[in-house]
Amino acid sequence: MTAFEELERGDIVWGTDPLSDKGRPMLVLGTPRFPNHGLQLITVLISTKTYHEESLTLRDTDYEGDPLGKRSHVLPWSLATLNNAAEVEFHMTSLVDERIKDVANQSINYISS
Repeated sequence: MTAFEELERGDIVWGTDPLSDKGRPMLVLGTPRFPNHGLQLITVLISTKTYHEESLTLRDTDYEGDPLGKRSHVLPWSLATLNNAAEVEFHMTSLVDERIKDVANQSINYISS
């Protein structure tokens, strides 16, 4: 199991879903550390739903580790910050650098439009 402090950009974790009572996979895009707060994980939500036109589909070649069990889609407009280990149940897998950049660029485009 990967400790909260060891998580990094590109990791996919099962985290606390800000939109429901159940957890969901989340892609870590950033890991800023603050003097008074410590580590925060800036994440985007991942869904198995296909009706989101702007979602980015994850292909088997996008994973650095094992792919998620179902075809999944990153929702680059659904940002969530995880503040502590209690909000992360476990590490699932990781993405390759090129796909992480695609997601980050899409998120930046979304919030800057």
